[in-house]
Amino acid sequence: MGDTSDTLIVGEDLARVLSPDRRPEPPGAVQNVLTFGWRALLKVKHMPEQLFDVIVTPIMFTVMFTYLFGGALAGSPDAYIQFLLPGILVQTVTFTTIYTGFTLNSDISKGIFDRFRSIPIWRASPIVGAMAGDTVRYTISSLIVIVIGFILGFRPEAGAAGVVASLILLNVFGFGMSWIFVVLALIVRTPSVVMTMSWLVLMPLTFASNIFVDPATMPGWLQAFIDVNPVAILVTAVRDLMAGTATPGIIGLSLIGPAVVTLVCAPIAMALYARRR
Repeated sequence: MGDTSDTLIVGEDLARVLSPDRRPEPPGAVQNVLTFGWRALLKVKHMPEQLFDVIVTPIMFTVMFTYLFGGALAGSPDAYIQFLLPGILVQTVTFTTIYTGFTLNSDISKGIFDRFRSIPIWRASPIVGAMAGDTVRYTISSLIVIVIGFILGFRPEAGAAGVVASLILLNVFGFGMSWIFVVLALIVRTPSVVMTMSWLVLMPLTFASNIFVDPATMPGWLQAFIDVNPVAILVTAVRDLMAGTATPGIIGLSLIGPAVVTLVCAPIAMALYARRR
């Protein structure tokens, strides 16, 4: 009789646990994004060589351009670094956005994203989460450039507030522009092709800009391109933030590019992702 009572109690407990009323709520979109963002960070932890370009490239560009061109363009490296460093910050973050598409295509080629499609989660979370995790990569790159800049003599007139505001603006810009490379990653077959085609997009945007020299010395047609180049507009905004002279107009103007890219490319990326087999 006692065994029967125990069995009934266990059965009631099991039914209570399995009752639909007691099941936990499935994680929402925010939790999904955070989980995949954490996954992106863990990939860097287990493959630290992914940070090689994030660490080495900013140091190389900052030091090399300061001492190679500083004397010729500004009279001294100390004077040139004040002009150059905000531009190098923008260049570094812009280059780093390539890896969003590169790592995404790597996951797709391995079949990992096909598994994610079968999980009952917010459909966009694997992509948005990976992009959110990459903002840490942008921040690391930017901080390295700033540290090197301070060593070389850079001093922002706006102080820490200008630096923090610049980092936030750079991360927002990088997140928005990354959608271009997400679309590219969903179209091409291999990560190497993503890398090659990404450079074809970024090289004109970064070198045909105001990162290294004042555009006033350039031909009129090139100045016209620089005036609408989103990278050049961002460089101006970051310089103004560092100098403490930024206006809401230049900040808003610098965000138009990533906003347009997001509005155009994000729906295309999700449509391509949904159609993958």
